[in-house]
Amino acid sequence: MTDTSVSTHILDTSVGRPAEGVPVHLSVRASSGGIWSPHGSSKTDGDGRCKDLPALPEGTAHVRLHFDVEPYLTARANAQQDAPRARDSGAFFPEVAIVFAVRPGEHYHVPLLLNPFGYSVYRGS
Repeated sequence: MTDTSVSTHILDTSVGRPAEGVPVHLSVRASSGGIWSPHGSSKTDGDGRCKDLPALPEGTAHVRLHFDVEPYLTARANAQQDAPRARDSGAFFPEVAIVFAVRPGEHYHVPLLLNPFGYSVYRGS
């Protein structure tokens, strides 16, 4: 293992609060076009953070974070009293997959800003 690490959090921008209980899966590969290897998983805590993702193995070039957001978004839509009566089945984006390049020895914090009909990500600090 190296000291290269990844963390993430999710902010639900539709309510201005962290998204709790979202499963997050971490996969790694050594090069473009390489085979993805599952490397860890977590679930967002009450602050919307995954603090327990494992350090990346030596030789990792790319990381994929896969967020399973459909159960969270569906539960939020069902709980909202002002939600539209006619909805698509489930979430518009049932999952979000983010792929990014890494360098040895660095920490990568990749927040997900989420709402029922869109999302954005960035490299945080």
